[in-house]
Amino acid sequence: MGRRIITTQFEAKSSAKIDGYFDRLLKYIPSEIVGAWIAIKGVLTSADDVPINLLLWVLFIVFVVLTAVWILKLTSESNKPPAVTQIVVSTGAFIVWVFALGEPFSSLAFYRPVYGSLLLILYNIIIPLFNPSQLNS
Repeated sequence: MGRRIITTQFEAKSSAKIDGYFDRLLKYIPSEIVGAWIAIKGVLTSADDVPINLLLWVLFIVFVVLTAVWILKLTSESNKPPAVTQIVVSTGAFIVWVFALGEPFSSLAFYRPVYGSLLLILYNIIIPLFNPSQLNS
């Protein structure tokens, strides 16, 4: 199974099927990037004498860019335009996951864990409803 969302039978290679709701959900969430973020956050929060909050904010920005580049690479197919909708939605998914996990957003005065939890639930319910072919037409 490729990472690019298949929206029409014309795009499907051989016996591949059109992606449904759950397939799109899995393809939109950059699980490998979220996993790397969780590991790095764990390493940083266990470190002593380092500016953890500053490092988390810098790494968050790096990971946002990395997510977009990673999804672009994973969804690239010859003779097809970039999967812009999927790149944007997946990058948004990374941001939402980090927000739900807390740091570095927990350093902001307005942040409450319940906000992250609610946003994560809503975002994950809504994003599979986005069909890239409908948004690009």
